[in-house]
Amino acid sequence: MAREMQKNTMFIEQNTGDYENGDLQKNLDDDGREKRTGTWVTASAHIITAVIGSGVLSLAWAIAQLGWVVGPAVLIAFSFITYFTSTLLADCYRAPDPVHGKRNYTYMDVVRAYLGGRKVQLCGLAQYANLLGVTIGYTITASISMVAVKRSNCFHKHGHHVKCQTSNNPFMIIFACIQIVLSQIPNFHKLSWLSILAAVMSFTYASIGLGLSIAKAASGGEHVRTSLTGVQVGVDVSGSEKVWRTFQAIGDIAFAYAYSTVLIEIQDTIKASPPENKSMKRASGVGVTTTTLFYVLCGIVGYAAFGNDAPGNFLTGFGFYEPFWLIDFANVCIAVHLIGAYQVFAQPLFGFVESLCARHYPDNKFITREHAMDVPFCGIYYLNFFRLVWRTAYVIVTAVLAMIFPFFNDFLGLIGAGSFWPLTVYFPIEMHIAQAKIPKYSFRWVWLKILSWVCLIISLIAAAGSVEGLIQSLKTYKPFQTRNEE
Repeated sequence: MAREMQKNTMFIEQNTGDYENGDLQKNLDDDGREKRTGTWVTASAHIITAVIGSGVLSLAWAIAQLGWVVGPAVLIAFSFITYFTSTLLADCYRAPDPVHGKRNYTYMDVVRAYLGGRKVQLCGLAQYANLLGVTIGYTITASISMVAVKRSNCFHKHGHHVKCQTSNNPFMIIFACIQIVLSQIPNFHKLSWLSILAAVMSFTYASIGLGLSIAKAASGGEHVRTSLTGVQVGVDVSGSEKVWRTFQAIGDIAFAYAYSTVLIEIQDTIKASPPENKSMKRASGVGVTTTTLFYVLCGIVGYAAFGNDAPGNFLTGFGFYEPFWLIDFANVCIAVHLIGAYQVFAQPLFGFVESLCARHYPDNKFITREHAMDVPFCGIYYLNFFRLVWRTAYVIVTAVLAMIFPFFNDFLGLIGAGSFWPLTVYFPIEMHIAQAKIPKYSFRWVWLKILSWVCLIISLIAAAGSVEGLIQSLKTYKPFQTRNEE
């Protein structure tokens, strides 16, 4: 009778015992989990969604600080370092053997399998603090793009001399409301469609920005100052400003390639044949090559178009005013892309907290029980009340923090500097040394250590530049900026 009543109700408790029958067993992987169906194509979409963020639009500013020589060189250097260390990390998904070993589902699991000790906690702190920072940053940048649409229409209607000031906060709330709904997507395995849509959006707005920059550079209207060393001391900036901006620009470029925080989670969506590490390396190659091409083009062409006066974001910073409808469309694409990118970075954090609570409170039905909902046109959706409450609270907290810290370039550089060395360089290299059993003080061991230390120094100076930028922003920030569209 109880079972009949369950069938007639909207919520049905999921019976995990059903998975033990022979038919469903065929749909399980070697670890007993639902069979993975991802390929290098879907993994590439996840990577592009994570990597080609709105940071691509700040690269013209970064190149302006570094100049024609150092700017592109730093871009290329970071792309090689990111690809190299991502291949090392991909080989660590299974342990101890990269093809037949036991699966590791998170970055922390990988570090636990190869390094152990306190490094596991350090990895978790670095990874999840970074994911929190990224989601806050994406809330900020999405709202900036939404505001830019409104301001663009205001400029078109009233002229470029009008301030057209608008508060970001209402748009952060709109973004948060959308994320509350999307955050109920159960896990990374269900995100492919959103990542593909976000990747298309990123290509679209990057292409629009590139096209507008080419048109501006080719028009030859106003004189644009560029140089081999970037902004000039005594002309554009003071000596100390040049140093701090250079550090900050390096941080922006480092952030532009950051996706190691979600690499293992992406790899865990890939089917077992061909081997996951092989597919992931191919996806990393496609993702990093594609993004590097866009980065170099957007950075170099953007610098050629704007010179030393390049704005921090040439679509939302109004490097362009016309055609206003195209600027509006590009900014809508940025917002849609960041909606998807937010989920790519938030899902690993969601999964970590939920699995941790399930392990500590296995008998708590609020945390562990799932209920089946028959959603029209979508099929069965399994609702978990803890997931609903926790993820909603998380989105609200990130939105509130975004309202408190609405600084774009400085926040961008600080996130990049804080995550680049530990997650992109240090842990992959240390785990590769442990996996390959590389002898201490051998040639390979030495150059891997040198690479790690060089990247640590880069991260520290980039962090210093970003902290200085945040201090300057705090001095000039007006928290209750009035709206002025007249």
